[in-house]
Amino acid sequence: MIQQPLALMFPGQGSQSVGMLAEYAENFPIILETFQQASSVLGYDLWQRVQQGPSALLNQTACAQPALLTASVALWRLWQQQYRLVPTLAAGHSLGEYSALVCAGAVALEDAVWLVEQRGRLMQAAQPEGEGAMVAVLGLTEAQVGDACARAAQGEVVAAANFNAPGQVVIAGNHTAVERAMDYCRALGAKRLVPLAVTVPAHCALMKPVATEFALLLDAVTFQSPQWPVVNNVDVQVQTEPLAIKEALIRQLYSPVRWYETLLYWSEQGIQQLFELGPGSVLTGLAARTLKGISARVFQPTRQCDDGYERQNR
Repeated sequence: MIQQPLALMFPGQGSQSVGMLAEYAENFPIILETFQQASSVLGYDLWQRVQQGPSALLNQTACAQPALLTASVALWRLWQQQYRLVPTLAAGHSLGEYSALVCAGAVALEDAVWLVEQRGRLMQAAQPEGEGAMVAVLGLTEAQVGDACARAAQGEVVAAANFNAPGQVVIAGNHTAVERAMDYCRALGAKRLVPLAVTVPAHCALMKPVATEFALLLDAVTFQSPQWPVVNNVDVQVQTEPLAIKEALIRQLYSPVRWYETLLYWSEQGIQQLFELGPGSVLTGLAARTLKGISARVFQPTRQCDDGYERQNR
């Protein structure tokens, strides 16, 4: 088998859903084993919460983040069982960066589960639910979105939080400022404005007040050099030193996710295949919009997965 250069993508908060991975749990024990490992850290049955909800509880940031992290790691472990392939590169969108680092061996799952639960609590405390918002703006340039946010701020916070793909930018900030920015975006000709189902406005200045406390939490967790390269969100760079990885994670709290640039970086590195490891297909869709001539798909495990991959890549 000739292995083509491939990259793994790990989704961020918002991809979680009640019942996720249920279709795999019966046939692949590693799914439940991974959730049991996370539950031992959290002090409650994470799998039960994921399967039974309610969605309002699962979507709370302090629950959604460890749930999504654990789901992605479970699928990575299943990937290892079926494909036995080492990725050329990897990255995660927002919370997904933690998933990528766990899968690359930079931090233990138990430590990461604890860390992202605490991260979620800090983020929620920084901006009470209902006082912040995130909205995807479709059909405008980055410059147009930036102009709309600058005009809408009026002493509050609203700014680009995710640069996802050409013509798709997510904005975040104070709820009233985001609403004003939406009005400006409509006036500029935005095709769609899609409010995101999140409980905190991530990746904007509203998260900066918790950065110092989060840094102390990071200090309590052992990181090591990843076994394969992970491209970070804030610089679109590969860091190998633990201190540099942690510093980038701190800045990620209040800095935009540069996903579009990450995809372009992968293309420049000769990546030919992308697999999304996590519930949903958001990142696969973004890759299809951004990159031409590169295969992007969701990892869907089957008992014949390994043989199927070999047939496609001989």
